Parts: sequence; structure tokens; C-alpha cells
Amino acid sequence: MSGLTFDKRELGNLEYSLDREMLATDRRGGYMSTTIVGCNTRKYHGLMVAPIDQSDRTYVLLSSLDETVIQHDQSFNLALHRFNGTYEPRGHKYITDFEYTPTPTITYRVGGVILRKELLWIHKRTQLMIRYTLVDAHSETTLRLRPLLAFRDKHALSKANMEADGRAYPIPYGVKCKLYDGFPWLYMQLNKEDAEFVPAPDWYYNFEYHKELARGYEGHEDLLTSGYFEFKIKKGESVIFSAATDLMASPETISAVYEASIARRTHKIDFLSCLRHSARQFVIRRPENRTEVIAGYPWFGPLTRDTFIALPGLTLTQGYKEDCMDALDTLVGDMQDGDFAGSGSARVAADAPLWFFFTLQNLEKHIGAKELWAKYGEAMKSVLEAYRRGHGEEVKLHDNGLIWAAAERPLTWMGTIVDGNAVTPRRGYPVELQALWYNAVSYTLALAKKQGDKAFVAEWKDMPERTKSSFLSRFWLSEGYLADYVNDDEINKFIRPNMVVAVGLDYTMLDEEKSVRVLQTAKEHLLTPRGLRTLSPRNILYKSNYNEDQRSQDLASRNGSAWVAPLLFYVKACFAISGEKYVSDARAILDNFDAELQTKCVGSISERFEGDPPHNPRGSVSHATSVAGLLHINELIDSFEPKKPARKSSAKKATKAEEVATEEKPKRKCVRKSVKK
Repeated sequence: MSGLTFDKRELGNLEYSLDREMLATDRRGGYMSTTIVGCNTRKYHGLMVAPIDQSDRTYVLLSSLDETVIQHDQSFNLALHRFNGTYEPRGHKYITDFEYTPTPTITYRVGGVILRKELLWIHKRTQLMIRYTLVDAHSETTLRLRPLLAFRDKHALSKANMEADGRAYPIPYGVKCKLYDGFPWLYMQLNKEDAEFVPAPDWYYNFEYHKELARGYEGHEDLLTSGYFEFKIKKGESVIFSAATDLMASPETISAVYEASIARRTHKIDFLSCLRHSARQFVIRRPENRTEVIAGYPWFGPLTRDTFIALPGLTLTQGYKEDCMDALDTLVGDMQDGDFAGSGSARVAADAPLWFFFTLQNLEKHIGAKELWAKYGEAMKSVLEAYRRGHGEEVKLHDNGLIWAAAERPLTWMGTIVDGNAVTPRRGYPVELQALWYNAVSYTLALAKKQGDKAFVAEWKDMPERTKSSFLSRFWLSEGYLADYVNDDEINKFIRPNMVVAVGLDYTMLDEEKSVRVLQTAKEHLLTPRGLRTLSPRNILYKSNYNEDQRSQDLASRNGSAWVAPLLFYVKACFAISGEKYVSDARAILDNFDAELQTKCVGSISERFEGDPPHNPRGSVSHATSVAGLLHINELIDSFEPKKPARKSSAKKATKAEEVATEEKPKRKCVRKSVKK
């Protein structure tokens, strides 16, 4: 798979460059995000977007930093902004190159001036650094930097007002600003001692974010500048701008922090290195030893269901078992009476607590069954008991061994609401909820038997067979696939990817013949080069390609959009049936995403895609379950890929021992498990 390449001839084409976004995070919940030409197209964009307290809320502090090159009393503004449908200034016309690795880098050419800008977010600190290097110049050159400040919630927009404090307060090598009480100081400094800051507070009006307007939201903002930095820069000289919530002690400190941070950056040179880097951006460390997973950038925060689904791919595929356990410990620490808190509660998301077991099944491979049971066994048992006890009347285990889920609002992952109505009402027994329940009980029983928990085994040993019998009698359709949900009045036969979960978990209620038929149906109706559609195109409710407004996206998201996350369970089930014979097909699935690394969010994968070609990316531009799913698929490929025989010496005939050693090994046995009475 190829690395990241950008058409330099197209960088000045706004249709090309404004649709490509870059993202960098500080691993503490803050991030930098904008387009590859530095023009903000979303209210969520900004050079410094960070939490200011211990909540999940993040705030745009520094929206942008406008650069102006001055030579012979002529000014060339390198910025790019949109006002009322027009772009002014048009600094993109000076861009000659963009590179993503090891850190986002933009090169400008203004006459004989070549200026390189490298943007670096510092890990584990709320700090942005930008290094400007004057690569070439034939005359005296001055650089002016004007910060544009927002100081507002990332979901809101800033408007000109009398309350904002536009003053810049002097500090060593720079200034500090704080527009409103309750925010931290923003320290802006340079590693150049003779730089001057010129106070000139002023509002700039009506910045237009056309991505928000297209989604049907308000998209105009006013930003405040407190003044600008100005300094002379010589050919070959580098000057570093630092914006941080902590004061830097000296120019030498600024330079040292930059150099140390850039030296630790990994190079994103191919498909997997990009995905692995992207995966690390979702796992964040908050105060009080809390580790959380951001569901998707730029607008999502931590979501428990997404955390459980994504954790194995984000962490364990790279050997970060501690990160996985720290995130689990954070969630388990918030549990009450067998239920997770917030978005992880079964009262909010009926299936969310059951995805906990999916993460544990993958973690067991790294820490062993004994340690896993000692650490999480009680939490596992309490989750199962809570379902049996019931989460109110809305979510509870019925005597038939199936989990009922019905409330005023949808309780599954297909819970989108438009115009006050559920896009996909699934009241009753959703198929994936039953599959997750069977998997959770079966896995807990298997561990309990290994660890000698006889009381639990005696109490729960009959449950899997009861669930399986009820499931097969209600969900298996004569057409050869599974119903999407069942209730007292309806057997819903819509072909959706939820049934794939029932064949892709370690413990399945389907035999091989039924599993094959489910996969065949999914392949025929749902499989695309960008994931599994949420509804068959043959269904009258199917929504394929659609407009950018939020209503159109919400209607299509669960009725046709292709999602990446369900691909993992499709591929896992195919491997369980076909073993190493499926390797080439699985590789082809990964290859389909190669171009996406430079199509929307550079180096990452979007939340979902349109159901029909050309499968335009939609939703969050960098999504945890998408990135994790592809990394997990790659791990599956590695585990099944045939090992190459050892190379034999050409100088002598191979010995009998060598011949035996290089014989084809038996195929890996099917990973599918079943529970017997």
C-alpha cells in the first residue's frame, strides 16, 4: 500500500484542498484541525481546541494565525478565509507544497521568498508550536503573525461583544490573552528575542464556515485579534511561535521543546503507519487517572459503546495492553449496580454493556484468562445479573432467554432521530443484542469454569441453550438470513448489517451452514468497497448518495450509508469459515481504503460513506471504530496468512530435518466457539 502523496498542482485548487483536512492531538483531549491550506471550513476547526476543565467539553482558543510576508514595503498575506461566499485574502495561491509527515508542513513561494511552515502539537501539553523557516530570500524580509482568537465552546460560534477583553498583556518574549473569565490564559511567545508585539485589538467579522452552512447550521463567526507579532527573518533562519496554556521560561526552552517533540514523531509513510498513528490520537489521558477514547473527530467525545468496539483495534493491535486496561478501568470504576455510566448505560444504549465482553475476549489473548478473571470477573458477572434483573421495563431479560429493548427513544446503535421520529425503529428483540448477550454469557461461563467459579456456572449454565433455542426459532428466516428485530407483532426482514454481528462474535448461535448463508446475503446486498451498507439497496427505504445537510445525512446514515465498523465482524466470520483461504479477499478489503487516507482527513478514515459509488465520505472525518476495525482486520490477516518457508541453501541438498521444517503447516482451526449443555 502506498504512502501519502498530494498533487502539488492541485493545492491552489480550492475544490481539491478545502475538502482535505488535517488533525493533530495532544493526547489529553485537545487538538488542532483545519484544511491542508489552513482555511477553516468548520466551526470545529482551530489551531488550538482544548479542554479547559475536567469535563468532556472542548473550546476553540486560537482559531487561526495569519502570516504576512513583507518585502520592499509590500505585504503578501498568506492567509485564506471565506467571507460571504468569497475568499479574502487568497494566500493559497502562494502554496507550492504540503507534506504530512513527520508533522504537517506547508511551503509558500512569494516572488523570490520561500517560506516553510511546520505545525506541531505537543503531546501531553496544551501547546501548539509553529516553526517558520525562511528557505530563500534575496532581500530583507519581515514576517508578521496575527493571532485570531475565539475562546468559545467548539459547538458554538463567537460573536462580537463588549465583554471580551481584547488586551494583550506583556510576558517574556510575547504576550498573554484571556478573552473571558473562566478560561485559562493563552501564552503566545516566540523564540526570537528582538520580535515586537504591536497591540491592535479589533474584531474581524463574518468568517464563513461553508461546511456548517451545508449541514444546515449557522456558519458565521466574529474573531478578535489583540494585535500582531512582527520581526525580521534572515535566509536560513527558523523562528518558532508557541501558543500554550503554560508560560515558557525562555527562547531556549521553546526551541528545546520543539526539537525534542519533533524527534519523537513517527513517520506516516504507508497505510498501516498512518492508521496506527491515527489510532493513538483517539486514546486520551485526563486528570484523576482517567483514560478515555474519543469516538470521532472533530465533534464527538467519549462514547462507551464505541470505546468497547474500538479498544482492541486501537490498542491491542499495537501491543498497548496497558492503555486498553486503563480505559476499561475508567469505565468499570464508574459502574453502579452492574451498569455503566452515561452513554454506556443500558437504559441509554441497550447493547453497550455487552460490548464490554468483546473487548475482554481480545484482551485475554494478551494477559491470560487468570488475570482477566481476577481483574474483571466480578464486573462481568454484575453486568449479566443487571440484565437479568432488568434496567427498568425498557431493557430486560425475558424468560425465553432473549433481551427485550423498547423505549420512547431508540436504544440500539441505529438510534438516529429525525423530525422527532426514529429513523430505524427497532422495538423488541434486536438481532445484535441477542448475539451479544449469548456471546457474553457463554464467554463468562467459559472463564468461570476455568477459574473454578462453580456457583456461577451452576446458576447460569442453562442460559446459552435457552437463548439459542429462542433465537433460532424467532430470527431464522426461510429466505436464508436473520431478521433484524422481532416483537409481538412483527418479524422485520430488512437486510441490515446487524445480523453480521451474530456470525462474527467468538460465540455464535448459528451453525456453519447458516453462517455461510448470512454472509452470502450480506455480500450480495450490503458489501461495498467502503464497508457494509446499513440497508439493502433493494429496500424502498434505501438512501444512497445524498446532500450534505444534516437531515439528509441522518436519514441515510442508518438506511443505506456504508459503515466501516461492521466490516470487522464480516471478515472475522469469513476467516472462521474459510481460514487462510480468505486472506487475499481480506487484503483486498483493506486495499480499498488506501486512497481514503488522503481524501478527507489526512491519514485517517471517516465514520461512514455513501452507499453508492463513488462512496463519498460522511460523518466525523476521523472515527475510532473505523480506524480500529481496519487495524483489527489487518491483525486477523497476519494471524491467518501462510508462513513463508525458510530459504534453503543452494550450496547443498536440504536435509530431512530441513524438509520437515519447511512442510506446509496445518491450517489454523476455526476460531468459532460453541457452548454445549
